[in-house]
Amino acid sequence: MRKLSTASRFAERELHGFDESGTEERIVVWIERKEGGMWAVGRAVNPQHRPSDEPRADDYVFEGHELEDVLEQANGILDDDARVSEDDGRPEHIRPFTRKELLGPLERWFFGR
Repeated sequence: MRKLSTASRFAERELHGFDESGTEERIVVWIERKEGGMWAVGRAVNPQHRPSDEPRADDYVFEGHELEDVLEQANGILDDDARVSEDDGRPEHIRPFTRKELLGPLERWFFGR
């Protein structure tokens, strides 16, 4: 299996829960920078069971140019998934994505430092 470079992923969060059959599942939510100045929010369930780290097209739940829009979408997904995990009996405190945590990687990505 060939691993994908996740260099364009600027932030990532992991949650845990159960699927409909009661099997544990791992949910990964991330923010990445794409070509053309686009931001993207991705969400994958049990990506560790996939043959590759390459995100699938349906993993992307939002794409846009504005950082604030991406933060709003990503944090909304985190809130929803955290609520479901809590309802499943797996309460987790997940830090929200912040503008500050994305600016450092953005500067390194943009300026090549």
